[in-house]
Amino acid sequence: MKGFSKTKLKGMYERMYLIRKYEERIYYLFLEGVMPGTIHQSHGQEACAVGMLYDLSEKDYCTSTHRPAGHSLAKGVPLKDMMAEMFAKKTGCCGGYGGAMHTGDMSRGMVPAIAIVGGGVPLAAGIGLSCKMRRTDNVCVAFMGDGATNEGAVHEAMNGAAIWKLPVIFAIENNLYGASTPISMTTNIKDLAERGASYGIPAEIVDGMDVVAVNEAAARAIKRARVGGGPTILELKTYRIGGHSRNDACGYRTREEEAQWAKRDAIQTLRKRLVAEKTCTEEELLALEQKVDNEIEEAVDYAQAQPSPLPEDALKYAYTEEGLL
Repeated sequence: MKGFSKTKLKGMYERMYLIRKYEERIYYLFLEGVMPGTIHQSHGQEACAVGMLYDLSEKDYCTSTHRPAGHSLAKGVPLKDMMAEMFAKKTGCCGGYGGAMHTGDMSRGMVPAIAIVGGGVPLAAGIGLSCKMRRTDNVCVAFMGDGATNEGAVHEAMNGAAIWKLPVIFAIENNLYGASTPISMTTNIKDLAERGASYGIPAEIVDGMDVVAVNEAAARAIKRARVGGGPTILELKTYRIGGHSRNDACGYRTREEEAQWAKRDAIQTLRKRLVAEKTCTEEELLALEQKVDNEIEEAVDYAQAQPSPLPEDALKYAYTEEGLL
């Protein structure tokens, strides 16, 4: 993995492992009835989040989807704050107001996620316009699923970003399905990156199961955006291990398809490469994994001990005829 230091590779592996184990833990907490609400998880897509966001600063921005846990953790939202949000606690990253589909932290450039399909993309264009008007060199990564690429607001945002040369990277996590509908049934092109030509936006197809490949593509797009070169579209070919939501049994997918993608699991692939290329030892990785496992359990204990919002807190931040309460 030429050009990547041990520190960076180990750091990307740790962040991917954290996202996977965090989502596994909250999945079982939901099944046990311990945690309120619902979840839309990104199992299998960790390389997309980490590869795209690992090199961004807190002053750079990210907009997300209804599947935001990986993006939020990759952008640096603290684990304990995320877990407290899952338990709807006051100390959650969004004060308990957001829940699983709306995590974020503006102090770290992670815009609280928008669950409306494609809803974060025009917001990203607006953020990019703000960065340009303020003459900063900051950028915004806008995540969307393959289904979102058929939304009108997404087309408008991409077109606007193109003509104004906005510093936005459009990251399409193409996991083949919009909920339960195959992308082949809703879009009459093989690769979604082809749409870049219609806007005059450079586009790349990237192996979304390879964090190094994603990070390299992200670096090119981020560099271009920072110097005023405008937006880039990156189509990240990936796959979600679980269903669309926690009640989805994935009856629309074949077990053979799932098995083929499981062989390409981004976390295990990177782990094997780190050991095979003698970047890390098995002992180092086991110690790292144990550290993350402990941090997750500490976060669960922390979150459960936090205070819950009061009933009257429901009225905070609500607008009335008199203004903001």
